Amino acid sequence: MAIFRCNSCGHVREVSADYVGKLVKCPKCRSGANVHDTAVFVNTLVKKYLAQKAILKELQPDTSANIGDELFSLDDVDVHNTNVLADEANLGPIADWLKTLNVDVSFNPDAADTTGFFDEIALHMGQHVDAITPIVNQIKYIQGKGYANVKFALGKFTEQDQKTIRHFCQELYDYSFVAKYFYHKKEKFVRLTLQTAPKIRAFFHGVWMEWFALITVLKLMQDKNLSSSCARSVDVRFQDGSRNELDIVLVSKQGQPICIECKSGEFRHDIEKYLTLRKRLKLSKQQFVLCVFGLSDEQATGMTAMYEITFVNERTLAPYIESQLT
Repeated sequence: MAIFRCNSCGHVREVSADYVGKLVKCPKCRSGANVHDTAVFVNTLVKKYLAQKAILKELQPDTSANIGDELFSLDDVDVHNTNVLADEANLGPIADWLKTLNVDVSFNPDAADTTGFFDEIALHMGQHVDAITPIVNQIKYIQGKGYANVKFALGKFTEQDQKTIRHFCQELYDYSFVAKYFYHKKEKFVRLTLQTAPKIRAFFHGVWMEWFALITVLKLMQDKNLSSSCARSVDVRFQDGSRNELDIVLVSKQGQPICIECKSGEFRHDIEKYLTLRKRLKLSKQQFVLCVFGLSDEQATGMTAMYEITFVNERTLAPYIESQLT
């Protein structure tokens, strides 16, 4: 494989080695950039990184006595292209909180590695839930049947939704979530050839919502200069041996834990399960958030009043988390 990096927008992706040395267009901004041999590109970056690190070390004062005093920060971090969430500085406060509950915890280092494209696609999906949900449901159905090809008739959608769906499908192809993409302009239908990789299948079957919640929280923290530890897909095991996977876990600067669980479609039969989980984690109603994609603001408000859980949707998630972190 080879590496393509756009000098205009910074977009990075792997491409076939056949393109080494060639000038190709960026799939995001359409600017031209050269494709590099992977080994040469990485060696060059490593040399630059080590040189900058040596300079920085000389300039910085000795702060070894204060290690651990500062909370994890996203300053100068590209939240769409980083694996810093796997650092001990980020995960430590979350692990410490769970240990106070006598809960064993394990973190998946891949769960918050945004160097791939799961977060970009998930953000697009969450921002256009109404238009894209029928498409995602059809993809899930076809995957469940074991087929590879799926066709969408766009005539029943509004012009704006048709544009949103075509852009979404084009992104799926650009980021290799599907193997083929074809749009028939005259008859207004889209045909996709699906990828069969387990991670891609899991993404469409619900993991995308976790990625959306994660990147939404990270962008909020960065935009508002908020400090909090953050992790996705946290595996916890209670003393009785039962296990749960927590979608998103935050621990604020003040040490306040927040748990975000993500659902769509039929979620009501899971409410009792989440009520029990909230109690086992010793979280208040305000600290346990159920983000239901497609839920109306009125429904979220009404259900929050009915249950000892805070309900939000994809639009109100960020404002609510901001209110808790501040």
